[in-house]
Amino acid sequence: MSLSFPEYKKAVKSLKLGKHLPNAIYIHRSALLQSLTPELNALINNASNVFAEGNAWNIVKLLKRDFKLTLLNYPDFDTYAYPALAKSVTIDLTEHTAKITDYTQSDNPPILHRKEVFVLPNYPHFKEFEAITLEGEQIDLYQNTKTIGFKQQWTRLIQRKGYKLDQYGRLEQVEITKPAAITEPQQTAQIQRHLTAINRDRLSAPFQKLAKYGYLNGDYSIQDYGCGLGDDQRELEASGLNINAWDPVHKPDGKKVQSDIVNLGFVLNVIEDYDEREETLKQAYSLCDKLLVVSVMLINSSIFEQFKPYKDGVITKRNTFQKYYSQAQIREFIEHTLNVKTIPFGQGIIAVFKCPALLEQHHIELQFNNHEWQHITKHPIAKKLPERIKQSVFEKHTELFESFWQHCLHYGRIPANDEFEQSEQIRAVIDSHNKAFELAQSQFEYAEFEAAQQKRQQDLLVYFALSLFGKRQAKSHLPNRLQRDIKTHFESLNQALEQAKTLLFSISSPANIANACSEVFERLNIGEFNHSQSYTLPKHYLIKLPAILRVYIGCAAQLYGDIDDIDLIKIHMRSGKVTLLKYDEYSKKLPLLTERIKVKLAEQDIDYFYYGNEFPLQPLYNKLDFIEPNINEYKAQQRFDKRLADMLKGVPKAEWPDWDILQKVFEYWGVELKGDKFYKKQQ
Repeated sequence: MSLSFPEYKKAVKSLKLGKHLPNAIYIHRSALLQSLTPELNALINNASNVFAEGNAWNIVKLLKRDFKLTLLNYPDFDTYAYPALAKSVTIDLTEHTAKITDYTQSDNPPILHRKEVFVLPNYPHFKEFEAITLEGEQIDLYQNTKTIGFKQQWTRLIQRKGYKLDQYGRLEQVEITKPAAITEPQQTAQIQRHLTAINRDRLSAPFQKLAKYGYLNGDYSIQDYGCGLGDDQRELEASGLNINAWDPVHKPDGKKVQSDIVNLGFVLNVIEDYDEREETLKQAYSLCDKLLVVSVMLINSSIFEQFKPYKDGVITKRNTFQKYYSQAQIREFIEHTLNVKTIPFGQGIIAVFKCPALLEQHHIELQFNNHEWQHITKHPIAKKLPERIKQSVFEKHTELFESFWQHCLHYGRIPANDEFEQSEQIRAVIDSHNKAFELAQSQFEYAEFEAAQQKRQQDLLVYFALSLFGKRQAKSHLPNRLQRDIKTHFESLNQALEQAKTLLFSISSPANIANACSEVFERLNIGEFNHSQSYTLPKHYLIKLPAILRVYIGCAAQLYGDIDDIDLIKIHMRSGKVTLLKYDEYSKKLPLLTERIKVKLAEQDIDYFYYGNEFPLQPLYNKLDFIEPNINEYKAQQRFDKRLADMLKGVPKAEWPDWDILQKVFEYWGVELKGDKFYKKQQ
């Protein structure tokens, strides 16, 4: 692989044939010899021989901005109109590594369109490929190319157009009513960008995330780039924060100031010009010293039934433009535009850390604050003191030693002086933390400390495993607290990383995941357990899971973002997926599913399913499975479920209806559900 990166970029830039996208060019294997330079051909052949041995491929994807290429296998390229991707091998030519992704078990694999652009005109099926593309153009299938790259979205679009696919993937018309279209503006000048700004009575979603993670504590300067009507700025200024705001329409005289944190909130999605979108992102990033937060609207298939496609987005009824992204698309756009790595903060909220130390601190706080030390909230019970030491140092300062012992349990080790806020007091009493620990362990249950040590070590392994999954090179940015942890719980950082790597690799085994799920269900007896298929449990049980499941779910969270608003987590044992479930009000006796997020670890992609619009609202009929039997809530839920079962008598539980149909059942019985109680309807 003697071709250098600048030479590679020059060779790729000169290509004429192939499917050209902003970040890559795709070419069929049959066209390589005639289309590519000998050096680029040799590079692809060598990479294939080294990294793709035994993996068939027929399309090569050449990245424009990275020294990478991907070998793609579409087995039905010649025989099916819109072939599905079976396997991809992405090769990093700088790192000399490869990542293989298998889509054969996916229910929504990537698919190809316009096959004629991948091949030369003398390809045997070239004319047939042109005819297939013409069929799609005649019914406007390609207007919004950003939403048709996957099988399910493509199939739904074809159905909405009144067609279906035959056994060869060719279009067949069926009797179906087509939705009415909205007239497209005649020119871009009619797009009303200023109408996209909205009034808020609370902080916007990205600023809420910044507040949650502690970035609005006053330690950081903030730039709101594209502030709209400025509600966030007014709220944060009232709280005494150092914030500047600018908007090209609503606040053109505002300041653009170099700041620790820059917020680019719901700006990119209202810009209809792709080049301007890129330039806006680059300008916002240039003002950022530590952290950039980018927010966009996420895609919903029902959007494209309501609005008219325009460029790579839609025109709304108010003649505003909206570009809807998937989570994967916005991350890819940011990463390729800025040549950075991204971290999801939530749905459509993406973070870019410029400061490595701040990034590492973020992951430390995220991992340890959310997932550890539930036992330290218990008030420690001292052993009964012998008569001879009743007036001892310990008895005189019991509360101080109790607090110190709690910190020992928190860290699974003796805390450093700067880790215990009452360090000066305890050292004045007993000279040092080591002596304080010797006395404390003689008065409290030492077994509790041993359990805390084991827990801390497991938490550290989970942390490092997720660092490896996120490809973070944290060695030079480890905070003092973490260095002390490593020194106490491992022989070295390298040993910790090796154990973490083993833990991370272990999640790829379905048997490992299934065994861990089975063990947890047997121990906790909570949740919905489907043997060899899936295990669903409430999110707050995450801290009680073994390390392998915490890593498995943690990898999904790294792709999705903050899971605080998730109610149930479904672990798929065989397919390498995690499903996150949101309900309208989970505390209710009959909560309604509003959103299902399927995180596909193998493809590193996410599917969103919205209920109440795209799909009917679905009640959680088995909430009893997720409640511990020894609490009052369990009996109350039993009484509610019995009342519901009486009304649905004769209907198998697996066939109990969605929310809309359930309303008709209630009408039949003359009742109405308000909150958690049934009321007789007035006749």
